[in-house]
Amino acid sequence: MALAYSVSPFPAGSDQLLQALAVLPPAFMVAVTAVLGLVVGSFLNVVIHRLPRMMEREEANYIAELRGDPLPYPARYNLMVPRSACPHCGHAIAPWENVPVLSWLALRGRCSACKARISARYPLVELACGVLSALVAWRFGPGVQALAALVLVWALLALTLIDADTQLLPDQITLPLLWLGLVLNLGGLFVPLADAVIGAAAGYLVLWTAYWLFRLVRGKEGMGFGDFKLMAALGAWFGWQALPALVLLSSVAGVAFGLASIALRRQDRDTPFPFGPFIALAGLVVLVFGSGVLPLTLLP
Repeated sequence: MALAYSVSPFPAGSDQLLQALAVLPPAFMVAVTAVLGLVVGSFLNVVIHRLPRMMEREEANYIAELRGDPLPYPARYNLMVPRSACPHCGHAIAPWENVPVLSWLALRGRCSACKARISARYPLVELACGVLSALVAWRFGPGVQALAALVLVWALLALTLIDADTQLLPDQITLPLLWLGLVLNLGGLFVPLADAVIGAAAGYLVLWTAYWLFRLVRGKEGMGFGDFKLMAALGAWFGWQALPALVLLSSVAGVAFGLASIALRRQDRDTPFPFGPFIALAGLVVLVFGSGVLPLTLLP
């Protein structure tokens, strides 16, 4: 059985703009949301690249400050400053060079100044964000649920790639995501608040328990604390009933990836790999298809 999403896309007090959007052709709404997703995907590229570096700089500056040493990173560095530039020659990216997907195609994947290659990952992230945003618009239609689901999808995409790059799931994203899920469910947007609270607590404890069992048996860590927080966040959004599907889907996908990597000799069996992307994938599946996507869920 699927998650009990609200029947009406317009809860009491919804903005009249959403009601006006409801009369527009669904295909138009999907197309507009896809374009919005492309733009957000461009920003997510910045988040994915800079947020881990911001964390490293903040930690280094904090330690230096405690020791009374000069700050190793005194210059301002965040998601807005400095301006995006080519990592090879420092050429500042002009606005026309920053149009999602189209600029990369127009530049033929190279910097306009030094002709160094620009990774194809940038337009791929933008395309992925556009496609996923369109999928959300198609699934939910205009309404508060769709807006909330878009935020969730964008956060999961950023977390997936940050974890793939660094094996980190930043608290700056996972914790706000957890609290946002609880706040949205104050009015039962996706599930009743009680189910969301239990889902958040149980989601954390399920992976926390697995972590300690693995550590007791193998004598080493099997996953990071960020994985616990991400599962807790999804529990807050979808309720405790979704946890069996979330855990099973992410575990099966993770094991399949690990076995494939070992078989292809891309890593040995003792090399850790990020688990966050598989939790995020499970969250996306449950968002679109509901927790009843698997027959083993505990929904009545």
